[in-house]
Amino acid sequence: MIALIQRVTQAQVQVQVAGETIGAIDKGLLVLLGVEREDDTEKMQKLATKVMKYRVFSDENGKMNLNLTQAGGSLLVVSQFTLAADTGRGLRPSFSGAGTPEQAKQLYLEFIEFCRDQGVNVQTGEFAADMQVSLTNDGPVTFNLQV
Repeated sequence: MIALIQRVTQAQVQVQVAGETIGAIDKGLLVLLGVEREDDTEKMQKLATKVMKYRVFSDENGKMNLNLTQAGGSLLVVSQFTLAADTGRGLRPSFSGAGTPEQAKQLYLEFIEFCRDQGVNVQTGEFAADMQVSLTNDGPVTFNLQV
């Protein structure tokens, strides 16, 4: 399971067809979430915990010592199957290692619910929709987390 996280001062996601904003946050993390074939609930919980506890927010000394909750931030979680692409050969990505749509949707929804159960404000995209994501990356700070 893969989470590309970006520290943001604001982020939003719109559904392409309707053009309406379906999820938006101010300070927090934009999480682009990719599911691979071997992923399961245990891996999802490990990754969600890591995302929420990863210290990427600045403390009073300007050091990255605070996690999402300590910084009072929110999550915007967007499914992104392309993170599971194998780009090692050729000029076209292979998605043979990506989770099935059913598996990915289940783990995506579980990830969201798990984070909400920890008291985090979570906004979302729409699974498998054509979306437009906009953000202001703070720093810029971006990390690729995997379990």
